[in-house]
Amino acid sequence: MDSLSNDAYATMLNTYRNSIEDKYLPPIVAGHLTRVVGLTLEAKGCRAPVGGRCLVGNLSSHQGMEAEVVGFDEEKLYLMPIDRMQGVEPGEKVLPMSGIYKVQVGDNILGRVLDGRGNPLDRKGKLLTDQEIPLYGEEINPLRRARIDTPLDVGIRSINSLLSVGRGQRIGLFAGSGVGKSVLLGMMTRFTEAEVVVVGLIGERGREVKDFIENILGEEGLKRAVVIAVPADQTPIMRLHGPALATSIAEFFAAQGKNVLLLIDSLTRYAQAQREIGLAIGEPPTTKGYPPSVFAKLPALVERAGNGINGSGSITAFYTVLTEGDDQQDPIADSARAILDGHIVLSRYYAEMGHYPAIDVEASISRVMTDITNAQQQQMAKRFRRLLSVYQQNKDLISVGAYTQGSDAAIDEAIMMFPRLLHFLQQGINEAVDLPQSIQDLEVIMRAKS
Repeated sequence: MDSLSNDAYATMLNTYRNSIEDKYLPPIVAGHLTRVVGLTLEAKGCRAPVGGRCLVGNLSSHQGMEAEVVGFDEEKLYLMPIDRMQGVEPGEKVLPMSGIYKVQVGDNILGRVLDGRGNPLDRKGKLLTDQEIPLYGEEINPLRRARIDTPLDVGIRSINSLLSVGRGQRIGLFAGSGVGKSVLLGMMTRFTEAEVVVVGLIGERGREVKDFIENILGEEGLKRAVVIAVPADQTPIMRLHGPALATSIAEFFAAQGKNVLLLIDSLTRYAQAQREIGLAIGEPPTTKGYPPSVFAKLPALVERAGNGINGSGSITAFYTVLTEGDDQQDPIADSARAILDGHIVLSRYYAEMGHYPAIDVEASISRVMTDITNAQQQQMAKRFRRLLSVYQQNKDLISVGAYTQGSDAAIDEAIMMFPRLLHFLQQGINEAVDLPQSIQDLEVIMRAKS
């Protein structure tokens, strides 16, 4: 790029600023790139805060690439591109931009599919919105949040009856690959009693985005939903912005007094994006290659969901967590369990049996169930778990014929009830079972004598 004086460059940038209706930090001082390693850009000669935006490249032809400041070292700024980095040359100009990332919101975004910037992907025209809110919301005093005391009907029999979810709860879906987590998310999207559904598809295969929207979510489900799609080929910055964008949109609708269902698939990809950024700028790895910043980012995102101030709406959030090799002790899974209000584990064993949804009731828990259910339902759920656990503990003896009927009354009852328990836990992809029916079905099966 031809060298320009600061005055000439400032004039050119002011022209560019007017064309995109943005404002820059006064006075305008342009820096330049000194180094590019991987996806990390190093710049000198300009100042910008961490999280701020910079324009890099040939702005005179309106081809500037946007990047985010992710760190600094004395006079050097570390930047990560928001879009794919192509055509960057040595000595490119770098210009700090003022302001913070904002999200366009309004009732007209319902039924739309957006990218990590909030731009439409669905070819339905521009967003007709009249408000903007920050990408990263404001903290809420925990003492001002309403308590979780109302059950939420998610339309899944096993969850409604055995792992009851409360309005405003944050819960994780823990699963390996290929055990039906996306299908379960789609079922909850269609069946859950929520006025607005916000779905964040983060870091997944691009093919799955269209498949989820058309085959799993469906036309009716999309009408009350907003989908944020940031596939795996997007930059780490975009994969960080996707969940933050989805959460901001959920906060907007909750502030209107609406009950919102937020689904993020997946929390693991969000953590991996932050790992890529942290390692690229020299942050030391700690647990299995994850730097400390990852474990600070997770609660900062999750704590934005939940019940709002008394009288406002709520955000009930489900976050999928990928367990590599079905390892429940994966550092991200372990950290997520500690900060969420419960977890639902999907079992590969059940999935390979063709048992869907493949929920492992024994390994799952809802930490607010005792606050939103009555004593009768709690007792029935405990007995269900106990019968299932007794059978699984003695499964090998039973399968090889080594157990003699009559030796243990608890095992005898578990053997008798096991087929019914399995049938109760299974549910068709298009079959919705509401909360009252779920509890009634549980009561029927627990009262059965033979």
